[in-house]
Amino acid sequence: MKISSVILFLSICFLSSCTFLANSFKYNDATKIFMDNLVHKDYNKCIGLMAVDNKTAPNDLKSQLDNFSNVVLKNFGDKLEYSFVKAEKKFSTNAEEKMPPNTTLVYVEYKNQEYFGMIQALFDDKTGKILDIKTLNIKEHIPSMTLFWLFGIVAICVPAFVIYMIVLIKQSDMRRKWLKYLFVIVINVPAISYKAVGGISVLYLNFQILLGISFAKEGYLNSYWTFGVPIGGLIILWKLKTNHYKSKKAISESTGPESNLDPDEAAPDI
Repeated sequence: MKISSVILFLSICFLSSCTFLANSFKYNDATKIFMDNLVHKDYNKCIGLMAVDNKTAPNDLKSQLDNFSNVVLKNFGDKLEYSFVKAEKKFSTNAEEKMPPNTTLVYVEYKNQEYFGMIQALFDDKTGKILDIKTLNIKEHIPSMTLFWLFGIVAICVPAFVIYMIVLIKQSDMRRKWLKYLFVIVINVPAISYKAVGGISVLYLNFQILLGISFAKEGYLNSYWTFGVPIGGLIILWKLKTNHYKSKKAISESTGPESNLDPDEAAPDI
């Protein structure tokens, strides 16, 4: 009975994920089509993609769309390229952050040759139409992604070093290995971050515990690399190279065969 319940739960999660993914692609395409029609002022086609309230007068809606179009044209022109950023569903006890049921929030980035902005569109999952759409207050220069990926090469060295240290600890005969593993994995601080928009920053009290690194690639605005300085690994490496650690064998020999002292209970070390 329990196994059947688990299988049923996993099946529901899998199907929900597939539906969400399929909807995300569909909503991305709908947002792009909406924006193309908007900048070319074909408001009837825009309205056809929207879940229009019967109480809303067509002329009022077209007036709102015209204002929307003018903002985009003034800042970006009508030659735009689009890229999907993310889709999400928010569940929150905060009324301001809570989304209506059966809806999906989609973010699409748009750009010309020099600047980029972002669209936020709320879709009704039942009809697949747009409930609300707006351009976020963003107009940023398109950043160089070359620096972003070069910084990524540096960042990837950190998890490689952490894994190397874990292997060294495993191969050694030092005592309390679990404590060394924990020290290497957790003590990666301060964190150094590079954002595609914003550049380098140092986060002094930010611990990077997932092999010392975190990463996101969500358009230009939300793309970043962050790595923690592997202080824990460097300390362990220094102590290994300078023989500061005593092995279990050495502890046993120093306590003598008749000693009741457990080698793991000898003088503590990190």
